[in-house]
Amino acid sequence: MGILDSVERGLERAVNGAFARTFRSGVQAVEIASALKRELDIGAVIVDRDRVLAPNRFVARVSPKDAARLQSLGETLENELRSVVTKHASRQNYQLLGQPDVEIRADESITTGVLEIDATRVEGAVDWVAVIEVDGQRHELPRGTTTVGRGSDCGIRITDNAASRKHLELIWDGAAGLARDLGSTNGSKINGQRFREAALAPGIVITIGQTALRFQLVPGRSARAAQSAAQPSARSAAASAAPAPVARATSRAAHPLPAAPLPAAPKQSPASPPKPATQRPRTSPAPSRDSATPDDTPGIDQDFWRGL
Repeated sequence: MGILDSVERGLERAVNGAFARTFRSGVQAVEIASALKRELDIGAVIVDRDRVLAPNRFVARVSPKDAARLQSLGETLENELRSVVTKHASRQNYQLLGQPDVEIRADESITTGVLEIDATRVEGAVDWVAVIEVDGQRHELPRGTTTVGRGSDCGIRITDNAASRKHLELIWDGAAGLARDLGSTNGSKINGQRFREAALAPGIVITIGQTALRFQLVPGRSARAAQSAAQPSARSAAASAAPAPVARATSRAAHPLPAAPLPAAPKQSPASPPKPATQRPRTSPAPSRDSATPDDTPGIDQDFWRGL
């Protein structure tokens, strides 16, 4: 059965790749949902009469162009795809080892319009992280209290003129959260209603002036991806400062090579008299013939004429 599945998937990849290259159509969300259901059915394993295990972790690999378009929808799409997995597993009486998770990932080796699903069984719960989204930027909430406002000392700083220096505080203990207004002038609102304290629930939107703060629970991998995206900028900044010492090191390594001819400078000195050159053949004739230079020839000629 495994060999037949491999052959079927190979044919499916070939057909999908041919159609994608011909029509240049991008991957749609409905295609991902259909592929997830198919992977659940293919990966289901009968353990007992009343127990059928199915995959619960899925990675949808698409081209960078498709990934950018799909990821622009934010967490909404991945939440809907997790719901698709949960509903289909319940409808088919599949059992999952842990909470379902669906990730959309860019793959340079995949053509636009082609979709690849990697399905695995992972035991355990998804590591959820609490975040606040403000103007498209995601801020992770640590355990404890995070202050929101216009002040420079706030954990989440907003530039809305209707916000106070310390406008709101968000309290998170890792499992539950609370939003508390700090007596701001213009107040904080949820669904158009001002509040003093309110529990944090996934999807809730807090409005401060014209600024919306959305509370979300996202998988831990999303928070790690955001941190890894920030690290290359720090490495590039460090790399930009690195060439200075490298240049000094190479310059030191390059100077010793031309420095070797320095001891030969006395031979080329214009102040040296021709007489020492005539004395060398008398004391050591053999080495003088081997080490004769154009400057020694006039001295030998003079000696020869003197002998005559």
